[in-house]
Amino acid sequence: MGTGNDSILDTYLYETNTLLEQLDTIVLEAEKADTFSEDDVNEIFRIMHTIKGSSAMMEFNALMTVAHRIEDLFFLIREQGMDIVPEADRPDLFDLMFQAVDFFRGEMEKIEAGQPLSEDIDSFLGKINSLIDKIKADSAAEAAGETAPASGQPGGAEQGADAAPQPGPNSQLPTGVQALAENFPYLLHIFFDEGAGMENLRAFMLVTSVKDVCAEEDFAYEPAGVEGHPEASETIVEQGFFMGFRQKEARDKAIPLLAASGSVRDYQAIDAAAPEEAKAEEPKPQPSAEDHKEAKGASASQSSAKSGSPEHPGQQHARESLISVNLSKLDTLMALVGEIVITESMVTASPDLKGLKLDTFTKSARQLRKLTDELQDVSMSLRMVPVSATFQKMNRVVRDMSKKLNKKARLVLVGEDTEVDKTIVDTISDPIMHLVRNSMDHGIESDPAQRIAAGKDPEGEIVLSARHTGSEVIIEIKDDGAGVDCDSVLQKAIRQGLASPDVEYSQKEILNFLMMPGFSTNTEVTEFSGRGVGMDVVKQNVEEVGGVVSISSEWGKGMTTTLKIPLTMAIMDGMEVSVGDSIFTIPINNIRQSFKVEAGEIIHDAAQGEMLKVMDNFYPILRVKDIYNLESGCDRVEDGIVMWLESGEISYCLLVDELRGEQQVVVKPLPSYVTAFNIKNHGISGCTILGDGNISIILDVANFYTAAQSSVF
Repeated sequence: MGTGNDSILDTYLYETNTLLEQLDTIVLEAEKADTFSEDDVNEIFRIMHTIKGSSAMMEFNALMTVAHRIEDLFFLIREQGMDIVPEADRPDLFDLMFQAVDFFRGEMEKIEAGQPLSEDIDSFLGKINSLIDKIKADSAAEAAGETAPASGQPGGAEQGADAAPQPGPNSQLPTGVQALAENFPYLLHIFFDEGAGMENLRAFMLVTSVKDVCAEEDFAYEPAGVEGHPEASETIVEQGFFMGFRQKEARDKAIPLLAASGSVRDYQAIDAAAPEEAKAEEPKPQPSAEDHKEAKGASASQSSAKSGSPEHPGQQHARESLISVNLSKLDTLMALVGEIVITESMVTASPDLKGLKLDTFTKSARQLRKLTDELQDVSMSLRMVPVSATFQKMNRVVRDMSKKLNKKARLVLVGEDTEVDKTIVDTISDPIMHLVRNSMDHGIESDPAQRIAAGKDPEGEIVLSARHTGSEVIIEIKDDGAGVDCDSVLQKAIRQGLASPDVEYSQKEILNFLMMPGFSTNTEVTEFSGRGVGMDVVKQNVEEVGGVVSISSEWGKGMTTTLKIPLTMAIMDGMEVSVGDSIFTIPINNIRQSFKVEAGEIIHDAAQGEMLKVMDNFYPILRVKDIYNLESGCDRVEDGIVMWLESGEISYCLLVDELRGEQQVVVKPLPSYVTAFNIKNHGISGCTILGDGNISIILDVANFYTAAQSSVF
């Protein structure tokens, strides 16, 4: 597949996935209200219309067919209102729409993975058809005497196309069109732009637009079945595309759609019923406002529709002000900005400039630093996306699990507009989903009476929140369920050999067992949990983006899981410190305080080693020189600087020789041959290149403490 086709496929996937997210939200809200509003019905019809057309253009016939049948279903509802769907049938309608979303999402995943698409869609189509038939049957009595809306076979032209050709008054028309004119005498002869390409699909898109304003049985077209026959393009180029209508009024409704189409070059209106008067009617250069009102925005859902149509005069600017960019391009941009930051530091901190008085250079260097800072901020902001898309998906998770587990629960979203780096959002999506499922499966009680007895609302509540705190984003998943039974967790940890029966564990230590590999408190395996893939995967995924996970719980009250995640991982503010001949960088957001200490202030504890009292708490003192076995560096505390560091629940003091100053650094990953030695668990998260060209190791404050405990104490 060529680059051009790849680009079209990427656009198709992006637009379809966006539409499916909108559809999921609409159906969730409608299910709560137990009805689809008029706006909902129109929006779903538009979404299915768009998916049908774009899938036809990509030749994904199964997707096109399913979208077409759902479009027919909502054509019925749109024309006759939600009252035609009895309340008893509405749960089936909502379930069907959720199944449709899942079907399309599954197919999108197959396309992304390069796998073949599903061809056996008969079972799903049967569900849609049976619901359509039921709605038609239920509304037949009320709609007595009225023509039933579309039956749903693509195109609807078979009635005219299959009719036996009979000599008609319009012998100058092609044979197939003469047969068409027998039942559909009011014709439109349409010509597409020269060299437009894919004329058969353009004709099909036009047909689907006309179905927005005309019932399928009221018109037909020739050549028939254009959507599945690319060879029809040649016929359309040679003799044009014909559409026939039973009534002149129906044809008049269709004409504005031709003017709105971006690919129709010309058309003629022909009355086959009166051959002696048959003549071309000049099309109006621009359809009237009334025509557009009747068309009801059908052209807006076509991929070929002009963005500045009279119906939506204000949308042109909005569409042109947004652009979709491949994430790999933003990654490249970020890498280049990082190199610029490094190069700028190397130029301004060059050893060749030491001792020279260069006022003009210094002024220019300050301006360069200001511009590189702004460039960095802009490039980072391009990657920032709100967490709302990830949060909204959890509504569906709670809804599905509520039904399957027979639990009543609602999801409350807080801080959906909080923005995080796109890469981080993608990484934390699965952990958040697992934690929400965990709250539904383990936390929320099954029996409403049990909740009422505990003084709670019979309907459980899960709160998913996000907020900024400087350089971090805090995401919390909180439920008001039963909480964690710490005794049960401890007993299981002892049985699995993770804990010792002779040791007293704090609640925090017991809760941390939940994040051990293979640990699950479920007594039986369900489709949601208990398969050995649990909180340990959550912890691993969050730590991959430099975040930390913490759990708190109160028995009978609920449980809260907190994710602390950096806004971005590419460029950060760090403090350069030296230990002997080595230079290390410590993230600024991990530093609480730096100070000088006298030897008399040190407390020597038999179990914990050297301790220091800071703000009424005692913290262990760790020495970089000892842990990394460095040959040089100060040994006495009073000769160096003590830094009070904190990461999540971990807090300690670090002894270094001196502080070299704050520096904006570009985080570079360590080579694979180094990471193969599990170096991250030794307190090293990466490295950076300093202004003088030297390499500085970036310390991972949390893992450094863990490594120190295992090697020193």
